[in-house]
Amino acid sequence: MRGRYRQVLLALLAIAVLGIVAYRSRRAFHSGSFSGHRLIHAVREADIWMLLAAVILIYVCYALRARRWQGFCRYLGPSNYWGIYNGTIMGFAAIFLLGRAGEPVRPLLLARKGKFPAASQFGIYILERIFDFASAAVIAMLALLVFARQLGDAGADPDSVVKARASGGVLLAVIAGAAIFLVYYRLHGAEAFGRLLGRWHAREGWRRRVAVQFSAFREGLHAIRTWGDLTRAIFYSAVHWALVAGIYLLIARSFGDDFSDFNYPSAMLLLSVTMLGSVLQLPGVGGGAQVASFIAFTTIFGIDPEPAAAAAIVLWLVTFAASLLVGVPMLLREGWSVGALRKLAREEAAAEEAGTLLDLNGETGAHVEVKSKVGDSNR
Repeated sequence: MRGRYRQVLLALLAIAVLGIVAYRSRRAFHSGSFSGHRLIHAVREADIWMLLAAVILIYVCYALRARRWQGFCRYLGPSNYWGIYNGTIMGFAAIFLLGRAGEPVRPLLLARKGKFPAASQFGIYILERIFDFASAAVIAMLALLVFARQLGDAGADPDSVVKARASGGVLLAVIAGAAIFLVYYRLHGAEAFGRLLGRWHAREGWRRRVAVQFSAFREGLHAIRTWGDLTRAIFYSAVHWALVAGIYLLIARSFGDDFSDFNYPSAMLLLSVTMLGSVLQLPGVGGGAQVASFIAFTTIFGIDPEPAAAAAIVLWLVTFAASLLVGVPMLLREGWSVGALRKLAREEAAAEEAGTLLDLNGETGAHVEVKSKVGDSNR
């Protein structure tokens, strides 16, 4: 009976997801000529085998993320790769179910899976985000500065490309500045920042919250101690995001003639625009990834609104909602309901407000201060 109950629950969840997708898509694109019937027709015309390949490759991307995360944890002690892989998938499923509020759940689940201190996993989470956004900046820079001709061959609007290329130099300067700051901080600035943060930890309000974030950031930097560590992190990041761009290309080309000129540099530019949109939070819609990809399809590449909207929705489903296929059964198997995940996210938000972090390896809901583990991590 329990297995049947879970099957019914998963079926209801799938129906709910489809309802959310339809509702969000209608609100996001505000296209009066766009209807659910036309959306279904557009999706049915897509190449199902290309979409299936894209879903499989998304789970390969999760595997690469898990391998990179395991590399970041190498100085914390032994770790189990499959535990990290499962925790990664469950974490992304939790983000989909809870929205932006579910982001802290993933490092907490990974801390529990690996039996690592919560502070270390939040630090690695921040380090992971730095590598991801740096990768997006490099991808955008390559697409705009190196593959400008290929973008023109794909039908990209020349004026949009010229305007966007002007930001390529800015991106390069930002990446260089961030790299210099990280090197200086890692070699010389940690102790000075540590003394400042030590005073801010005793304060209330925004200073204590900033101290928590910088302490977690410092914790994450302990994962990179040698040039080999940095090289491996860059390698996994590059392969991961190159594969994601390939997934974007597969999904776009699966819609046939409307995207026949869409090429890999186009997918690189689309990926960078979509990642920028994912940072945004739109009222009544949520994350702006769908809207950003829709705008990129229509404004930059001149795709008609209807196939662009269909492709943007399927792109979001494959790259984001696909985590539910495996992640939700894993969460249910380990006793995590949506209510429990929501409670965990609220507790973490309250802990961060108080200048602490949750530690699932101790008592559930126990608060632990974020402290530097330079001495502990050297063992």
